[in-house]
Amino acid sequence: MSNSPRPGAGDGEGLLDQVGPALSRLRRRTSAGRGDLTRNLVLNLVHECPGEMTVGGVAAEMGVAQPVASRTVAACIADGLLRRAVSQEDGRRTVLELTDAGEAERSRFASEQREVFELITTAWTAAERDQFARFLIRYSQDSSNWSSRQRRQSTPGGGADH
Repeated sequence: MSNSPRPGAGDGEGLLDQVGPALSRLRRRTSAGRGDLTRNLVLNLVHECPGEMTVGGVAAEMGVAQPVASRTVAACIADGLLRRAVSQEDGRRTVLELTDAGEAERSRFASEQREVFELITTAWTAAERDQFARFLIRYSQDSSNWSSRQRRQSTPGGGADH
């Protein structure tokens, strides 16, 4: 199996066909392990949520069933990274909050990711590294916006419960 681009894949559709597999390789090769990756994903979801995050919101954002998200959240709570709290918007709901340890773990993982990014791109120029970082961040933000629109369109009543 070769990781080099296919012939004629340097432009147009051939290049775009390689994006999905490339993103999959990135997830497999640049994370410490599946548990760390999942835990970091959950911590970032709670941190980045503009409002209150619930277990149901974690499930929706991760694209997994509620029981899967519930087990992942429970592990983060057991590790002292998250805590359950009463919603300030609706006292009947339970929301998730980062603990100080959760924020420290999120920061540690971000530092490790930056270090790996810098090691992988060591042969790149500063301009190439900065441009790629800007495009990757933009792609992530646009992906999040697109995903939110998709969920609203597929949810009865047009709303999502985070």
